[in-house]
Amino acid sequence: MKPGIHPDNYRLVVFKDMSNDYAFLSRSAAATKETIKWEDGNEYPLVKVEVSHKSHPFYTGKAQFVDTAGRIDKFRQKYGKFDKKGEDKKEG
Repeated sequence: MKPGIHPDNYRLVVFKDMSNDYAFLSRSAAATKETIKWEDGNEYPLVKVEVSHKSHPFYTGKAQFVDTAGRIDKFRQKYGKFDKKGEDKKEG
């Protein structure tokens, strides 16, 4: 590799697909604060990803159900207090 243009902190990192709990070990320079114990008994940095080749419709050939209703409810609970109309507020 050409000196001075590539990161020096390449290391083994576990990437975990949060949609289906699939994880794989690869080399990366991605910054992370979390760690996970891998199958070989060693502890590696953990990078959480939303989509991997095990969950993306292009690779799987089928669309997966995404919990959009749960996300909408969570959003309404979190930001409902800012609603000017007061539609989501319950009196009681």
